[in-house]
Amino acid sequence: MEFVCKNNRIIFTREGETGEISAVHEGCIRFRATASSKLNDENWTLEPRETPAETGSDGRSAWLKTGDLKVCLEDNGRLTFFDKDRVILKEQPEQTFGYSFRNYRSIGSGLWKVRVTFEAREDEDFFGLGHERMNVFSKKGCTVDLQHLNTKTSIPYVYSSLGYGFLWNLPSTGTVELGMNRTRWKSDCTKAVDFTVLLGKPAEASEKLADLTGHAPMMPEWGMGFWQCRLRYETQEEVLRVARKCKELDIPVSVIIIDYFHWTEQGDYKFDPKYWPDPKGMAKELHDMGIKLMVSMWPTINEHSENYRYMVDRNMLMRTASGSNRVFDFYGPQAEIDPTNPATREYVWERLKENYIDNGVDGLWFDEAEPEIHPEHFDNLIMYRGRGDEVALLYPYHYAQLVYDGMRKIGRDDIVTLTRSAYTGAQKFGALVWSGDILSTFESLEEQVKSGLNMAMCGIPWWNTDIGGFYGGNTATEYFRELIVRWFQYGVFSPVMRLHGSRDGHDRSRDIKEPTGGENELWSFGEDNLPVLRKLVKLRYRLVPYISECMKNASEKGHPVMRPMFFDFPDDKECYKTGDQYLFGPDILFAPIVKRGQTSRKVYLPEGEWVLTKDKKEYRGGQYVEVNAGINEFIAFVKKNAKVLEVF
Repeated sequence: MEFVCKNNRIIFTREGETGEISAVHEGCIRFRATASSKLNDENWTLEPRETPAETGSDGRSAWLKTGDLKVCLEDNGRLTFFDKDRVILKEQPEQTFGYSFRNYRSIGSGLWKVRVTFEAREDEDFFGLGHERMNVFSKKGCTVDLQHLNTKTSIPYVYSSLGYGFLWNLPSTGTVELGMNRTRWKSDCTKAVDFTVLLGKPAEASEKLADLTGHAPMMPEWGMGFWQCRLRYETQEEVLRVARKCKELDIPVSVIIIDYFHWTEQGDYKFDPKYWPDPKGMAKELHDMGIKLMVSMWPTINEHSENYRYMVDRNMLMRTASGSNRVFDFYGPQAEIDPTNPATREYVWERLKENYIDNGVDGLWFDEAEPEIHPEHFDNLIMYRGRGDEVALLYPYHYAQLVYDGMRKIGRDDIVTLTRSAYTGAQKFGALVWSGDILSTFESLEEQVKSGLNMAMCGIPWWNTDIGGFYGGNTATEYFRELIVRWFQYGVFSPVMRLHGSRDGHDRSRDIKEPTGGENELWSFGEDNLPVLRKLVKLRYRLVPYISECMKNASEKGHPVMRPMFFDFPDDKECYKTGDQYLFGPDILFAPIVKRGQTSRKVYLPEGEWVLTKDKKEYRGGQYVEVNAGINEFIAFVKKNAKVLEVF
């Protein structure tokens, strides 16, 4: 092996591999390597910083050090990372005699299937990888596919309980195994191996991740209130009727969302005038009531759309390597736009601006943002930035960029785009990720708590769920009426509090595409529940000044608003086990009720003094306590002497 130590990097060559090790931030080391003859300069969404580093070589091995993080590259190709003198990450050979590190298999045209394998440790837990429907807090022992699906957003980043973050800087589909026998990262299609190790306790690692992938903007105050939605409002008058009734019943609302099929055709990006005769007037009346308006946008398009011919002739749509270019069947076969193409982003933005923003719409909801395709053959997709299986995870990143760049161009900075998927770095475009079309069950609610905490560790601080779950909810049942109260309690202590769902009661007797489901407003869940839910919404508004401070920290430092207990108490081993409770900002500890009929639960209180909000009783930290919570009560503790205690 040959090493060249130059400035803040090590360039190496060995049989079958060329690579580079560099410092990209203090305490952050990036490794890149390829089996091709030349290493490309693709950064994807990483924004590396020129950082001083110490380097050295004895001819048989080389090392690089930045801050307390050091990496050693041995002459057989093995990588070992150290926190000072403590080994935190070490490659594992695939063959005997310490041979075979980093496996490459050619798939042609300079593209490779690759895998990188590290030694497993019994004393290590992993958190991150985005969200998906799995009732798991620590991902240790899990195998996770790296691909976006409805209810699954893949962020290829984990935080280790050993005190480091690991960013797999490849937007390709693949797999990560966090097993007991090995930790292995695999890419289905890439030109090079590319990953970064970030040393630090949780808060420090999150700060570095934000520096390297982008900081979220400051969320506008209207985003911190209560959002009202259902599947779906069919007409302009229906939206206004709901808004007026909210005012009449003294229910504060910050945002109302108009869901899909308000348009004339998939791909037209405009209101159907038959049902929405005066969108500008509708928006004005909502604005006069202090309510912002958000509208759903899908990436689907077909030949009946007025935009189809223009876009298809200019290669603005995703294509396929084999078969037709239709990738999703919804009221007929649909093609989908390709936002990885800058020309697509510019053209679609102009249509969105002309038909929505210029008519008073305040924000956009990007549904199907993975994008959803069937079957999930990403290797059959052709995008502007590359083969589908090489760049698939980038789709929602550039989709969010479409709105951000357009809004900034017209001088808007209150940018919030509700999106069903995201990728590392999408936070800087104002991406508010939600967990997709989840079930309306207590089991689903329990999954969401752990799912949200794992997303929180991935550098994307704006996250939420459909309060009540998306589908399977019958608002007339006692089951759902209990569920909606518990989910509303969880929603109060989520980064964004948004009610949505496809409730039972679809009226399919009329000649209309996608008729509305059952009602999904606060008065829809039983007479007894209305005052309970209204009280929770009003609590949310009293919390807005506190949430605003948390959002400021999220923007400036990359600290998630909703985060695992270990984020603030990294030396407390018990906090790495408590995935069913969490911190909402630095001063509130929330322990949701997620099981039907449950009226009490154990809560772990970390170091300090804590006050139970419902009765102001004080507790010392470092212990588990049993707390009662009837259906109309929730369990939240606040740090003693914290100002936010006044709002409860």
